[in-house]
Amino acid sequence: MDFILSNDQIKEWCRYTTEEIKAMPEDALNVELRPRADVAAFYKEVGDLMADEVIKNNAEGKITKWICPAGPLDQYDYFIERVHKERISLKNLWIFMMDEFLDWESRPLPTDVRYGSLRGTMERRVFSKIDPELMCPREQIIFPDPQNLDYYDDKIEEMGGIDTCWAGIGAKGLVAFCEAPHSRYYRISQEQFKNSKTRIVELNEDTLVALSQRSLGAYYDMIPPKAVTLGMKAILSSKRIVYMLRGGAWKQTVLRIMLFCKESTLEYPVTFTTKYIPEKILYCDEETLEHPLSKWAPDDKFWF
Repeated sequence: MDFILSNDQIKEWCRYTTEEIKAMPEDALNVELRPRADVAAFYKEVGDLMADEVIKNNAEGKITKWICPAGPLDQYDYFIERVHKERISLKNLWIFMMDEFLDWESRPLPTDVRYGSLRGTMERRVFSKIDPELMCPREQIIFPDPQNLDYYDDKIEEMGGIDTCWAGIGAKGLVAFCEAPHSRYYRISQEQFKNSKTRIVELNEDTLVALSQRSLGAYYDMIPPKAVTLGMKAILSSKRIVYMLRGGAWKQTVLRIMLFCKESTLEYPVTFTTKYIPEKILYCDEETLEHPLSKWAPDDKFWF
């Protein structure tokens, strides 16, 4: 039977104060928790982790294999700064991008649109800013392709899996566009979801609301309705995952679930990563580590 979170479990986790969480032993949490008061500081630390991994693998004559998001983006600025300052070669770096928006007919958007093409975003914000003498060959940057869905997974399998997955997490626990299945007319088992591959998806309505509110003043029509996304199988091939959570109230509950939920659940897909990936590091800001319920009195009652 698939694991379902109870309200009692979530309430218990959300009522811990940040001080209580920070004082917990490491084995009480699912991840290595690294809260930072300064958001810029944690993005810099992530950028340093990226640079350090490439340096180490280069020294050992190994290729580096990453799954990367097209958001958040700030960590790339610090990574690029070190690449240039230290002349770090990225020739042996393979980048598997998480996803790409699609229009209602399942086609990618033009790369020059202001919002909607993640390939265009990465080109403008990241790839074009790296010295060509140091940059990896463009054929080593792989986006999920709606016209060749199997190539992405086949390539990762051929290369023996991923070194590190760098990930932002959605309010309902999405990783890339691996969202919680939501149809009332068909079911997906945990085993099917765990082994899911690259696919075309219609975005959940809560994702459309979150993206439009965060970036476009709740102009819902500006958010492309579909995407091509990697599957959980590719993510779970990672030896390490580094999460980046900020956003305050949007992410406070999912952060607690990541810290304390010991089972995987389709309600919050990120729990598959906290259960199955060996090394897990979670960066967050202090606001996101807070939770409103932690300030309630012990005898305050709930309606349910």
